[in-house]
Amino acid sequence: MGVKGLQYFMETCCPDTCVPVDLKQMAVDHVKAHPDSSATVVVDGMACLRYWYRCQAWVHGGQWQEYMHILQEFVDAFTAARIHLVFFFDGTVEDQKRAEWVKRRLRVNQDIARIFQHIKIHAQQPNSRDLFCLPSGLATFSRFALKSLGQETRCSVREGDYEISDYALSHDCMGILGQDTDFVIYNTAPYLSINKLNLNKMTTVLFSRERLCQVLKLHMTDLPLLSCLLGNDIVPEQRMQRLRNNALSSYQKKHKHVQGDKVYAVADFINAHHPSSGGTFGVSSLSIVEAEREAFEKSIRMYLLPGQISPWLENSCSVPESMCLMGKYVPADILQAALEKHTRAECFLVYNVLYDGVVECSNTLEDENEVEIPPQAVLYLPLRERIYGLLLPVQPDCSGQTVSVKEWFVFPGNPLKEPARVTPKPLNNLKGPPDLMALWFRTDPEVKAVQASTLLDVFDLYEFTDELKRFDSPLIAVICLVTYIAIQVRPLSLEDVDAYLSQAVCVRFKSFREMQQLRTPVVDPRAVQLGSLFVRGLTYLIAANSACGFPFPMGELMPWKTFDGLLFHSKYLQAHSGCPKEELLEGNPSWMSLFLSVRELVLEACRRRGVPVQSRPRRLQNRDARAMEADDLHLERRPQLHHSAHQEFRQQPRASSHYQHGYRPRHPKRGRYHLAPRWPQSQN
Repeated sequence: MGVKGLQYFMETCCPDTCVPVDLKQMAVDHVKAHPDSSATVVVDGMACLRYWYRCQAWVHGGQWQEYMHILQEFVDAFTAARIHLVFFFDGTVEDQKRAEWVKRRLRVNQDIARIFQHIKIHAQQPNSRDLFCLPSGLATFSRFALKSLGQETRCSVREGDYEISDYALSHDCMGILGQDTDFVIYNTAPYLSINKLNLNKMTTVLFSRERLCQVLKLHMTDLPLLSCLLGNDIVPEQRMQRLRNNALSSYQKKHKHVQGDKVYAVADFINAHHPSSGGTFGVSSLSIVEAEREAFEKSIRMYLLPGQISPWLENSCSVPESMCLMGKYVPADILQAALEKHTRAECFLVYNVLYDGVVECSNTLEDENEVEIPPQAVLYLPLRERIYGLLLPVQPDCSGQTVSVKEWFVFPGNPLKEPARVTPKPLNNLKGPPDLMALWFRTDPEVKAVQASTLLDVFDLYEFTDELKRFDSPLIAVICLVTYIAIQVRPLSLEDVDAYLSQAVCVRFKSFREMQQLRTPVVDPRAVQLGSLFVRGLTYLIAANSACGFPFPMGELMPWKTFDGLLFHSKYLQAHSGCPKEELLEGNPSWMSLFLSVRELVLEACRRRGVPVQSRPRRLQNRDARAMEADDLHLERRPQLHHSAHQEFRQQPRASSHYQHGYRPRHPKRGRYHLAPRWPQSQN
């Protein structure tokens, strides 16, 4: 969650609460104090993503082999210090945090719009850290990356900070590594800063809740109320403005103005209203209205770990775990298996669909002015419908109700005021309901073939099952995605397909050192979106693999096996500049042979679907020309081009009826998409 202003207060106003620590020595001391346990640090994976992703190129879709190398170095440094790591990743967004999640996602959308504006003007990736966006799916892929490195990795089923704090406390862990002041508020293991981590020296800063309590003259059990009054993800900062103003006014009458007086004033307010045995109990002792009291109590309970109590609550039980809302549709064995695989970070999306029927997808690098390429949320909708159809009933129940999945998907123009409801759809070649028990639990050789053909059916490539057996898992993944994208995006050209496929062949034979030497003369905004589109598609591919019972090894479907953003961008520029295929495949005959066989299959699949892929090379501007023509983006002729492209997209056959339920272009000139209500047609 994060407490508003607390990090700044501790670092700037009370530096004594920020204790420099040597992690190696801390580990030695911890083992001495706890001889029966190892020195374990629980890592908040979500908070570490920016620290981990230090690859120079980020705008192209990710440099995944280099990222794996960085993760390996991180793990090796802690292993050398004899520190055991346990990684946690957020597995769900709880209802009480949805409003804050939405607010942050919309803010990132604004940043992405500025990133594309910069690219169009300068033809280069922004260098400012203020204009930065992590590659699509980084959190999802990081779970599998760490597991492949032999690390214990977990995915939460409720508020991630709570599960991290609970695990750290119950397992006598040495500390929590992250960047979230909520770990100061939880009464758990020491909170260690990832932003202050020096991996070479194995030093960082410990934010001490004990010293904070001494400075503010508070009890440890008062910290959750301090969080509420300062503002967090459950109690918005603006909601407590009146109480803070009153506390500040009262405090400044008694004390001279000091730096951080807002936090001091709130602490003074808490001490003045602390519950006494003879007085009013709990938050009722505060001068607050009923709605504020309920918000306070809910937020305080979020910080209470099992067995802990709060003097500010009459009943100090912690927040109960969420119930399984979809349990009546799925066998208990399936639900249990989904839960176990989810918590062990072995699958993706399946648990969220089966337990509460709510899924979300964060921001993707998508140009809000791009009209030829639909947002990934729209483009991959038919794919998700078929994945849901594997997991949930596709027919109405006896009462006539139809099961639907609520999707909170971020894309330009979507205000995220409510989720889209997506109805599961059946597979084209599956006769009858899918047998999840067989797909998930049978181990005989025959079921492997059924699992694989089912996954191909999800991608509408069922009749190519035999042809695909010639290729290994990473290339099958690429074929599935590129064919799907080519069918869904009608303006996709032969040059685009060649760029996708040539990079997929070349990336198999290159080390991360070679990848580091790659450079591109310009950055093309369309190539940026196509790169992110492919990487986002890989997340749905691993979701389909999870739903089908893992016909392919999950590690073989990851981006470090199939994709490098900088390599793809390079191939895109080459393909659209008309370079020969031999040059595209770097003069290697065996690479060329593999490329041609994959290309033939993809193009044949598109032809059979009535979507022949045509050559449409695009004019690529150099950096100087792009800068000179930056003002042309707003000339009178541009709306006409947008309108033409918009009409081409609108005339295409719709892949799913869900387009009628909400996803549609918002404006032919701007090319944005949003969730629009499906109003009844006028009878006049």
